[in-house]
Amino acid sequence: MSSDQADKPTTSPYWLRRADQAAVAVAVLVGLGAMIAWWASQGGWTGRLIEIEQSEPLDYRFQLDVNAADWPELAQLPGIGPTLAGRIVESRETEGPFLDHEDLQRVRGIGPKTLQKIRPFLLPMPGGADLAGGEVADPSVP
Repeated sequence: MSSDQADKPTTSPYWLRRADQAAVAVAVLVGLGAMIAWWASQGGWTGRLIEIEQSEPLDYRFQLDVNAADWPELAQLPGIGPTLAGRIVESRETEGPFLDHEDLQRVRGIGPKTLQKIRPFLLPMPGGADLAGGEVADPSVP
């Protein structure tokens, strides 16, 4: 061996020394073990993990005031889409507030069947006298 070759450090084709490679291998194994432990604690072997495709849709309940709701809220009602919701808002703005749920039938596209579907989602209507512009019957007038 020449003196030039003896002075050069030998380089390994690996980026990490053997001790560093062992430390990385231990860290990977610890991480993998932690993931397996989490999977098992969440019910992995018993099948309790929830798959998005297999989960049941959530049922939500809400009630809204038909005289105060905007069209995006009204469009959430069953059988009412954006077009019909826009008609409800337009009717409310042009013809005045709805005095009771039956008044919704003045909107083109809402009949008795549609009204029955959306009735559970509507807040109770105040009496006609409670609304602005509502007339109060005078009990002294026969």
